[in-house]
Amino acid sequence: MTGNHRDTSITRRRALTVTGGTVAAGGLAVAGYQSAFADTATESTASTSASASATSTSGSCMTLMSSVTEGPYYLDGALVRKDITEGKSGVPLTLRLTVVDATDGCTPVSGAAVEIWHCDAWGYYSGYTTANPGGSAPAESEDGSTANDSTYLRGYQIANANGVVKFETIIPGWYNPRTCHIHLKVHTGGQKEDGTYEGGKVNYTGQLFFDDDIVEAIFALEPYAKHSGSYTELADDMVYDGGGASSGLLTLELVHKKDPSKGYKGHLTLGVDPDAENTGAGGGGGGGTPPSGAPSGAPTGAPPSDAPTDAPSASPSS
Repeated sequence: MTGNHRDTSITRRRALTVTGGTVAAGGLAVAGYQSAFADTATESTASTSASASATSTSGSCMTLMSSVTEGPYYLDGALVRKDITEGKSGVPLTLRLTVVDATDGCTPVSGAAVEIWHCDAWGYYSGYTTANPGGSAPAESEDGSTANDSTYLRGYQIANANGVVKFETIIPGWYNPRTCHIHLKVHTGGQKEDGTYEGGKVNYTGQLFFDDDIVEAIFALEPYAKHSGSYTELADDMVYDGGGASSGLLTLELVHKKDPSKGYKGHLTLGVDPDAENTGAGGGGGGGTPPSGAPSGAPTGAPPSDAPTDAPSASPSS
């Protein structure tokens, strides 16, 4: 898609992604959706039903999530918090993720720490606010927010007894040569300390993706529309492999019918192996050359006083 225009033809791969993606998740689509957005009082029952449904319909649990690169914009020391926006403008996104053990009947992974990070509406990451997102976009400093340039749109949440975490954020923008996406890691064995998460190991490194039709409508809105240029669709992305839910494709629901500016609810069940380790460093699991202006050293700006000052790990992938 270039600017606000795109080819509306549907490729075979695209059709499989839209119609068959949730099948790859082993039958968790409907039950998982119900448990992800259930009220606290009913989450336990819904979660149990989701696991039972998946086991009975498929004879096993679900496909393990496909691990991919962490990309060049990862930073240690993200804060444990539900709302990661820090005043950044964009279409609101309530993100509910359920972490289950794909090797043990989809039992919830209570206490797992889910970490996410993504770019703002113009394609800029905190810590790397001068990296060129491609196309034509205002400078990150022109967005008018009071966000901390080292921490915005990054954070952890700790899974409850049902393996569920919830984030309040915005739909990301885009940067060349990538499609719209959110990075994430699932950690276990550590603990909250000094406002962040320390210790343990990374069990899964992945990315979350958005349907092309949804982001096309969003990118026509302000402030996204101020970033013009060529946007990469799912079928052409260097990381997304067309596997639907098991490859990170989110299920999204409008908060207010026919008005995308009011926001979305998004959910996905993450099937992981709590005994495995996958940091996503080194560019394994897909990727390619980083976008123009990608960082090669320490981030710009000073980190917050309660976060570590480690330099980020940079990989040759995005």
